Amino acid sequence: MSKLPTPSRASSDKSSSHPGFAVRSSATSSSLASRRATVYDRNMNRRAPDLALSTFAFLFSEMVQYSQKNVKGVQEMENRLSAYGYHVGQRVLELATVREIKNAKRETRVLGLLQFINTTIWKAIFGKVADALEKSKDQEDEYMIIDNNPVANSYISVPKELSSLDCASFQAGVIEAVMDGCQFPAKITAHSVPTELYPLKTVFLVKLDPLVIEREKYMR
Repeated sequence: MSKLPTPSRASSDKSSSHPGFAVRSSATSSSLASRRATVYDRNMNRRAPDLALSTFAFLFSEMVQYSQKNVKGVQEMENRLSAYGYHVGQRVLELATVREIKNAKRETRVLGLLQFINTTIWKAIFGKVADALEKSKDQEDEYMIIDNNPVANSYISVPKELSSLDCASFQAGVIEAVMDGCQFPAKITAHSVPTELYPLKTVFLVKLDPLVIEREKYMR
């Protein structure tokens, strides 16, 4: 005559007969952990840089090579790089606005906005502030942001047939996006002005829209 299973054995069999419970629980925990690790759950006020310089250099190099395809000249290629920078500038402005929301104030003057770009925006993207901000002595509608070692030119080897190419046009696009987003429309161009001490020195010329100049006059 066979023996009846003991209660402890029966209990053990009952738990082992539903292995799916343990699997589903584990999968759910793993899924939750994965969701917590996404970019959407990161603190937007984090100040440490998220991208290594070597990674940026690799990605930007690929961007330059991609921009080189099917272009008719240097100007068209610089326009492409500027367009890429414009998209980046739009996103960075959104992020900077969120980070500074407690102390945020809307810039109503050109100089205040350019100082914001020269410091906050430049540091957020390139890990440092720009080297200088100057106003043109001859033209009322022109300002200059100066970067002695622009990151966009630091890791790019320009071939002889494209010797006049300035990859810092990417950074010019960033500035233009921020200016437009803050209702200060302007045209930004990058100009290489090498010196013995700073062979990569670049001047970003900010040419303001006439409407901005008129608005400035009324606010004096």
